[in-house]
Amino acid sequence: MRVLRLGAVALAVLALGSATAAAAQEAPAHAALIAKAAQYHARIQRDRFGVPHISGPTDPDVAFGFGFAQSEDDFATLQQAALTARGELASVEGPKGAVTDYLVRLLKVHDTVARQYETVLPAETRAVLEAYADGINYYAALHPDKVTGILLPLTGQDVAEGFVFRTPFFYGLDHVIGRILAPTAKANQVAMTGALPIGSNGIAVAASKSADGATRLLVNSHQPYTGPVAWYEAVLDSGQGWHVAGGFFPGAPFMLHGHNAHLGWANTVNAPNLSTVYRLEINPANADQYRLDGQWKTFEKGDAAIRVKLWGPLSWTVHRPLLWSEHGPVFRTDHGVFAVRYAGMGEARQPLQYQRLDKAANREEWLAAMRLQALPSINYIYADQQGNIGYVYNGQFPARAEGRDWKEIQPGDRSDLIWHGYLPFDRVPQIWNPRSGYVFNSNNTPFEATGAEDALKPADFSPTMGIQTDMTNRAYRAQETFGADPAITAEAFRAYKFDIAYSARSDIAREIAEVVKVDPGADKDLAAAQALLKGWDRRADVASRAAALAVLMGTEAAHSDSHPDVPPIDALHHAITTLKTHFGRIDPAWGQVNRIRRGSVDLPIDGGPDTYRAVYGAPQPDGTLTAQAGDTFIMFVAWDKTGALSSQSIHQFGSATLDPRSPHYADQTPLFVAMKTKPVLFTAAELAGNVEADYHPGDREKAGR
Repeated sequence: MRVLRLGAVALAVLALGSATAAAAQEAPAHAALIAKAAQYHARIQRDRFGVPHISGPTDPDVAFGFGFAQSEDDFATLQQAALTARGELASVEGPKGAVTDYLVRLLKVHDTVARQYETVLPAETRAVLEAYADGINYYAALHPDKVTGILLPLTGQDVAEGFVFRTPFFYGLDHVIGRILAPTAKANQVAMTGALPIGSNGIAVAASKSADGATRLLVNSHQPYTGPVAWYEAVLDSGQGWHVAGGFFPGAPFMLHGHNAHLGWANTVNAPNLSTVYRLEINPANADQYRLDGQWKTFEKGDAAIRVKLWGPLSWTVHRPLLWSEHGPVFRTDHGVFAVRYAGMGEARQPLQYQRLDKAANREEWLAAMRLQALPSINYIYADQQGNIGYVYNGQFPARAEGRDWKEIQPGDRSDLIWHGYLPFDRVPQIWNPRSGYVFNSNNTPFEATGAEDALKPADFSPTMGIQTDMTNRAYRAQETFGADPAITAEAFRAYKFDIAYSARSDIAREIAEVVKVDPGADKDLAAAQALLKGWDRRADVASRAAALAVLMGTEAAHSDSHPDVPPIDALHHAITTLKTHFGRIDPAWGQVNRIRRGSVDLPIDGGPDTYRAVYGAPQPDGTLTAQAGDTFIMFVAWDKTGALSSQSIHQFGSATLDPRSPHYADQTPLFVAMKTKPVLFTAAELAGNVEADYHPGDREKAGR
């Protein structure tokens, strides 16, 4: 999965014009929010790692308890997520939040939810959203010093808006908008598919490929370590059949991936072409009109009144124009006027689909939830206790006319090019129970998702879908480990997950082959670096003396949004300089460079970019790298040949996301570094004897917490 990034958009939409001063709003009466908690009956039990296990008679009871428990661990991020979805981030963060607030309005997030909340979301879904908001409100009312003046009360609609705003950015809508707003030279080369994120892994192995007859699932999304899309672990168990364990995002009450008693799934980001950009022709006599089918149409117009914090209680309300055409949101730039149409536009059923996925008891119910097609993208790797495994290259694929290159900017004057609706679910690429006995995805093409005998064929899918065809190192390594083993043991399954090698087919191997051919001449450092790279086993282990040179070279040579591709030899020279400057040599141990840090914890860590044991480090002034993304929350799930469930998990830090005083701030980090896991205490029987705290929301507050 991936991070939502909107930096490029900021350059285009953030311009302060005339403004008015405003004082902070007064917070609502906290007593009313506290009193509302009396209608819920939730129990929170925290295990020895602080992971919350929430139970209650009904789904809303559990959602309330979960909102409260997550607030205990990560209230600041929950608050940020809520203000982001509401379009009020600038009121807290100042001008840097105005960009996001503008997009919330331009994408009609609030309007979409307001129009559909009572009509497309069933009462049972709304009840969960509202109870989750009530749990957050209750915590906030008990801790008013942690609350901004505008957050409360949080509502179920606010929670729904988080789903509506966030989901299109997972397939790259932010990249599409950023390219529209880029200088002319780049805008004319807009590629409609967003750039791939740093990665995720998911794999399911059938009994036929397991040495012990078990069905296994790996849940291994790669996310940032902190922030609004960082994983939070919990176990929920209601008397109405909502019993799940897995990963949650701040502001999302439903498990996004993990397992229930009967089945589970892993998510990875995919990058099909799910958006279309149109170049509009503007009426020379009226800038508020655009041509469509030979006629001038008037833009729908709006005003984005964005409240921007200055200092103290003072803020400014900035007014920016909003435009929409029949295509969708409109962007005026110095190189033209563009509209974008995208999957997920006007869609508010995401919470309903997640709820039904969470509560599915078998493959048929799970597929029925997928057929809702409310989620615009994301790969799904599936496994269940009946031994089924599957892969879905999920997406709301626009129903577009054949015969056009939909990756190019389209003329905006033809209504026949404005697509409506999506291809049905049975047209979505998917694989079920392949003869090869496994399915996987590591952000690679769906045409390489299983053994060759079961592989999907490009010719069976319309070019209008823009299905990606690329591979990653992790995908190659999945084929070379999981795929090559005909009888995978539990130990091998775990070892393959923590693989730290680069394939001979990987980009970094290609780059090394290129740089070692260069004549070093009199450059002794280059000659030494070439010799080091020639002898490297392509493994990013902490003891390696070549990994630092190779990874630094490969990272700079890789494409990024911030700069064009750097020739590998130039990247190698820069890596040599960096290592000599900070370590006095070109071959420091990888563990000396690659670190994971959290509070007082500072440890070397195996792995690197695009290895199956993924670690993405941020450069530090001393030349080291501090891991900030990649492997985060990991789950190993298995159903043995009798259908009995077991699961293990690990988090890179711990359950206390923001409290450095908590014993759970970094208590899982040593296990994470050692590539070890802890048991998921899924049932009440498993949890018994492992409870660190047991309370109903509010009890701890009375006790002085």
